[in-house]
Amino acid sequence: MRRIVITADDFGFSESVNEAVERGFRDGVLRSASLMVSAPAAADAIARARRLTGLRVGLHVTVVQGVPVLPAADIPQLVDADGRFPDNLLRAALGWFFHGPTRRALKREIAAQFAAFRATGLTLDHVDVHNHMHLHPSVLSEIIANLRPGEAAVRLPREPLALAGVAGVLLAPWIGLMAARLARAGLVHNDWLLGIRDSGRVDEACLLGYLERLPAGRVEIHLHPAVTRDATVAAAMPGYFNEAECAALQSPAVAARLRALGIEPGGFMDLQ
Repeated sequence: MRRIVITADDFGFSESVNEAVERGFRDGVLRSASLMVSAPAAADAIARARRLTGLRVGLHVTVVQGVPVLPAADIPQLVDADGRFPDNLLRAALGWFFHGPTRRALKREIAAQFAAFRATGLTLDHVDVHNHMHLHPSVLSEIIANLRPGEAAVRLPREPLALAGVAGVLLAPWIGLMAARLARAGLVHNDWLLGIRDSGRVDEACLLGYLERLPAGRVEIHLHPAVTRDATVAAAMPGYFNEAECAALQSPAVAARLRALGIEPGGFMDLQ
């Protein structure tokens, strides 16, 4: 029996996302979710995770396009006048790299998000970062600093070149460096991540297509499901087909194909 990881990102973003996670786990193939501990519906997500025995939950570190755990007044270098992280990923990355006070604030905020997750009492299955910003060396350093060897896995955002195309070629050196740093730290990671190019569009047909051409090694497929595409979800995820991704996770055809292929979905730590 082969294991793969099928993960829902943004757990805690809204109750619509949380309900999609619960339905995907209870009635479908979802076995893993990544929790945004500072998001508006985080408390609802935590309550659901405690009920859903067997759901593997990871920390979805958020340092862009969201709000912090720490008071905004304690980390003014990281947030705008409204107390939000920047939406501009390049501007955020440059600040973390070149500005010492910003980098130190980043260190405190990431540590606070780890502490907030551990305070839930949930078992930490994995760690990933919103918009894959742990490709940035400063963010990755703090992820490594907050994990003990073997404690949890870390998502490696490496998509096969056949899917990733030019973007995969350009990012390959960074991803290779990231994999080497995780290995030196004794941290488990996946080999491949599917759903980057098709982010927000992993419907039933797309998910079935992935299953037919899974690469060798440890594979994660990540989605962004929601039961309804309300105004909050639509504003944060323009162009995403969240409802179709929710349906894909509950698809009888997907479940049947997994069984036929001898594949069992689980969490990152199940890969070991």
